[in-house]
Amino acid sequence: MKKISIYEVGPRDGFQNISTYIPIEKKLELIDGMVNAGIEHIQITSFVSPKAIPQMKDANDLAVFCKKKYPNLGLFALIPNLRGAENALKYGINNVSYVVSLGEKHNLANIRRTHKQSFDEFVRIKNECPELSVGLDLATAFGCPFEGKKNENQVVEFLKRYVELGLSYVCLCDTIGIADPRQVRATIKAVKQAYPDLDLQIHIHDTRNMGMVNTLAAIELGVDKIQSTLGGLGGCPYAPGASGNLATEDVVYMLNNMGYETGIDVDSLVRLSHRQMEIIPDGLFSGHLLKLPLSK
Repeated sequence: MKKISIYEVGPRDGFQNISTYIPIEKKLELIDGMVNAGIEHIQITSFVSPKAIPQMKDANDLAVFCKKKYPNLGLFALIPNLRGAENALKYGINNVSYVVSLGEKHNLANIRRTHKQSFDEFVRIKNECPELSVGLDLATAFGCPFEGKKNENQVVEFLKRYVELGLSYVCLCDTIGIADPRQVRATIKAVKQAYPDLDLQIHIHDTRNMGMVNTLAAIELGVDKIQSTLGGLGGCPYAPGASGNLATEDVVYMLNNMGYETGIDVDSLVRLSHRQMEIIPDGLFSGHLLKLPLSK
């Protein structure tokens, strides 16, 4: 039985678009529920300017609390720059995802940098925070809202300099939900062939109802680390139309029934998804199991 690790990114990617501040005690309630359901890897926040993402203004306090309560949990955070990396270390988070977009126009909209500026910042992070495990969230890896479809050769070429600097892992992100299974397979094959030692994750948005099939295509090519959000909550604020991630409860339901080992109780996730809708009534959810009766 193959183990598939679920990387829950709802507390970051799911919450970031909610305009009304979610009290930290409610965030912690949801994180507790995720842990109790069996999720072992959680992206709890992003260390960004609260002027850019007001929802993340409690990042420092949230990191300290979670690290103290769950010292052995796979906690990680998103960072856009060196300052974010320094704050992650300061508040106890040793594993971070550095975000950069394959589409340079999206990179400029999302983090206000050219590709060269983003790479130079990555170099600074590696040099000044050597104790930090830094992965790459490659946004718009399959298509950009401003530049259109991408291909596997562009991905391979873009990653080269980062891999040469000792990149820990890359998460291929379908930021606007434009990918299809053939493109996912081609991209993963090319990346694996070019960089056989690079650890791969996948992050698929469900904008066009392709989240499950694209994720399964990645799994069938050996990717065993899947990013998703409880209830399918979320979407990139700088990618027009990119609403909704792959729902964690949906993908866990599929994988458990296919005989994969996730270690996660899907009924607990469904109950938690209903609770999340009570806490965040203005959120945009895409999970399908939310509408189904529990199995017990």
